[in-house]
Amino acid sequence: MATKRKAHASADALPKATNSCPLPKGKLLLIGGHESKGDEQTKEEKEEAENRNFTSMAVLQRMVDETGSKGPILVIPTASEEPRDSANAYVKAFGRLDGPKVEILDIRTREEANSPKTIALLEKAGSLLFTGGDQLRLTALLGGTALQHCIQKRYAHDGLLIAGTSAGATAMSTPMIYQGKDDAGFLKGEIHITTGLELMHDVAVDTHFVARGRIVRMAQILATNPACVGLGIEEDTAVLVTNGRDLEIIGSGLVMVLDAKECSSTNIHEIAPNTPFTLRGLRLHMLSSGERFTLPIEPRMYA
Repeated sequence: MATKRKAHASADALPKATNSCPLPKGKLLLIGGHESKGDEQTKEEKEEAENRNFTSMAVLQRMVDETGSKGPILVIPTASEEPRDSANAYVKAFGRLDGPKVEILDIRTREEANSPKTIALLEKAGSLLFTGGDQLRLTALLGGTALQHCIQKRYAHDGLLIAGTSAGATAMSTPMIYQGKDDAGFLKGEIHITTGLELMHDVAVDTHFVARGRIVRMAQILATNPACVGLGIEEDTAVLVTNGRDLEIIGSGLVMVLDAKECSSTNIHEIAPNTPFTLRGLRLHMLSSGERFTLPIEPRMYA
């Protein structure tokens, strides 16, 4: 098997970690959506299986492996319009993998997110999984609650693995994309962002990245603030994040890292709304399974 090369920004370009900003002990598993659950039936999924990089349930298997015997996998389907169906799909999938016990935490109100019973479940969890759906529902219901603070604390200090797929992955970052059509983005003002769950900072995460042609909308986010890094994850593909910025690619597709820190110019601050923008000097890295990459950011924690 060929040895994978480690791609990374130059050592001089990487900020140094300081004692006042310790690296998080936990890990993030950011999933691009439509990950294999072991029940491939559709034409698209059968075609995916012909990809030589495709291994059924590779992404969820990695979550099982990382969770180990630390405790149950806690599925949080808050983002979904059909939370029970969404959660039960993962209960079945993890059952196929003979993984840890799976429990469902179906939070539908901010009162539930502040409940001591909810926090007790979180404290015992070996890992968390946020399902897909609407990321704005996640931040509106969970932002600023005891649940969010407990998750941040356990990620920072307890080594907790936190996974999210589709909207669940997008919500982990700050800034967080919450509106913008797949074929939109080249006109100023078409993309909207807000604060996510604050597990990654200065990183914008987008999912279904290749399948839905989302590279332009990510570029607009970076044009508005080149200090951010864009992380675009394709379907049935995931990024395992350790130390707050070290990436390992898992799954059958590609991950794209967009870096505008050294861009030479942009006109987005000068043009009127609904006008195409310019961004010069954008760097793009395309990474496949097994590749590693260090993001040129300084990990930050608020727990």
